[in-house]
Amino acid sequence: QVQLVESGGGLVQAGGSLRLSCAASGRTFNSYAMGWFRQAPGKEREFVAAINWSGDSTKYADSVAGRFTIARDNAKNTVFLQMNSLKPEDTAVYYCAASRAWRNYSPVYWGQGTQVTVSS
Repeated sequence: QVQLVESGGGLVQAGGSLRLSCAASGRTFNSYAMGWFRQAPGKEREFVAAINWSGDSTKYADSVAGRFTIARDNAKNTVFLQMNSLKPEDTAVYYCAASRAWRNYSPVYWGQGTQVTVSS
């Protein structure tokens, strides 16, 4: 069992930056590929970014590539999402997720979400 707790959301102006954190419980954090998803009002949850167990491989949605960076600290059981050049369309609830698979990333654990609001 892995419990995930996100933090770092908030209100920011367009062009600004935020850094999300996700703290994971349990001793097996480094056996999971970690990722971030988001869900805007009236829309389906969508993939944002993911990072493999060791942190040496990442993947991003086209909509955030070049603006967002995912990283992890296995010693602290934490995964981060650095979001730069934020746009109003980035407004959503952001969820941390853990997957046992990397190639076919499929979350088995979810956090409760943190709200990110980008004003124009």
